[in-house]
Amino acid sequence: MKKIIFLLFAFQILHGYAQTKKIKILSSQYSETNEEEYPGATILIGNVKIEHEGATLECKQALLYKKENLFKAAGEVIIEQGDTIIQYSDFTSYNGNTKRAKSWGNVEIIDKEMKLSTDTLDFDRQNQVLFYKHYATIRDKKNTLKSKKGTYLLKEKRFTAKTKVSLVNPKNHLASDHLDYYTNTKLAYLYGPSTITNLKDSSRVYSERGFYDTNTEVSYFVKRAKLFLKDRTIAADSLYYDKRQGFASASNRIKVIDTVKHMVTKGNYAELFEDKDSLFITDKAVSISEQEGDSTYIHGDKILVTGKSENRIIRVFNNVKIFKSNLQGKCDSIHASQITGLTRMFDNPILWSEKKQITGDSIHLLSDKESNKLDSLFVYNNAFMIQKDTLSIDYFNQIKGRNIYGKFTENELRTVLVKGNAESLYFNRNDKSQELETITKEIASDIEFTLESNEIIQTKYFKKSEGKTYPPSEFPLEGQKFKGFLWRGEEQPLVMEDIFKKDSTDTKVANKNRKEVVENAEKAFQKELDRKKILSKSKFAPKNK
Repeated sequence: MKKIIFLLFAFQILHGYAQTKKIKILSSQYSETNEEEYPGATILIGNVKIEHEGATLECKQALLYKKENLFKAAGEVIIEQGDTIIQYSDFTSYNGNTKRAKSWGNVEIIDKEMKLSTDTLDFDRQNQVLFYKHYATIRDKKNTLKSKKGTYLLKEKRFTAKTKVSLVNPKNHLASDHLDYYTNTKLAYLYGPSTITNLKDSSRVYSERGFYDTNTEVSYFVKRAKLFLKDRTIAADSLYYDKRQGFASASNRIKVIDTVKHMVTKGNYAELFEDKDSLFITDKAVSISEQEGDSTYIHGDKILVTGKSENRIIRVFNNVKIFKSNLQGKCDSIHASQITGLTRMFDNPILWSEKKQITGDSIHLLSDKESNKLDSLFVYNNAFMIQKDTLSIDYFNQIKGRNIYGKFTENELRTVLVKGNAESLYFNRNDKSQELETITKEIASDIEFTLESNEIIQTKYFKKSEGKTYPPSEFPLEGQKFKGFLWRGEEQPLVMEDIFKKDSTDTKVANKNRKEVVENAEKAFQKELDRKKILSKSKFAPKNK
């Protein structure tokens, strides 16, 4: 059986060769043979023209090896394949059995779409493929393509270019290691490290896999994509960029670097509008700014950055959380101006500075525009500052008033001015033993506090003040918490990753109606006071030592 299969295969090969057409001489001014110098060859000189299976070859002189069906041409060689291509070269060797031609010396190929120039070229007529390995230049009506190695599929009008590839037109320059380029559609598909540079504004796009339309200047990249603009760099897993419209959209592991303000914005979906200088980013969006090795992270459902680099506005919407080593916060939305250094927090805002919790109807933070260090704090309407006692879970130092103004030194809150209806409550402990010694409650028009190492070291009262210092055993239980007290320590982001944690349903409901929550908390506290009063009258109550 094996012998039969082998014989059939051999017969098919021989039959194929038998069917191969011989090279036919159409014209020649002179022909001869010289077996000593060119054994087996017919020497053709002057206006030589041959034909083979739909293609003609013209040259000045040639050698035809009839037995081998081989033709070697020299001098102004022209190959025409129907109306598809014309090739020019100094020398060509053509094998009629394999239908392969090898040409060298000033090689040029022209078809309806392009012109190819190189030094050496292989032409596989059987599969309609051109090969070059020693640099070539391809020009069409739109672009000029250069590469060290490449192939051209005539039927598909596709160049596969490799090694030191460049694709240039009057607007853009593309450098790559590997790409496919279609001369009929002017589309390029990138398969290796590639950079597209705009020759007008020097903006660049880098990727290791993607698509580029040289007609519309639209590109789409899916591997290690980066867009370099005048004052921004965008990196993402995938990137769509329309240069003419000045629009880019990115997906997954996005990193936008503000090269002027040294700010980074991250997320998983983004849209950029160059003409409007606006950036929209969502899906785990976070804005990161760094100052003296300490980064500030601001997360929200959506982040919008607008304006030129010298007048940039940052807006963060919904479920906003802030994390810095010595400052954390929460609110529903943030408006920050890089030109003024003012950051405004809206809708149930809260800050945690060291061990202090700060709340109010709105909170503003002012930073130095040059150093980006925190300068001032403004808490407007229903301002409340709470600090948990170091040893007791029931005691909270409290400052309350209409507004609070704070001053930072080296990013630490050092001065606090409570303006309007100021109240303060402090649990004072012995510096050495940490035993609770006294409890002080003060009321004044305004109160100013000076802090050091997170402790009050000086207090100033303005206008008339009412106050009293109590021994711990004599302080009334109902006075331990001011009206409106609400401790929200469980919401504080303790590490950077906490800003991405979703609030529980209970927390969301609580923050949606703060007034109701405060009232419920006060009722619960009053209920606990009543219980303690009843217990204190019981014969089972512990005696004071």
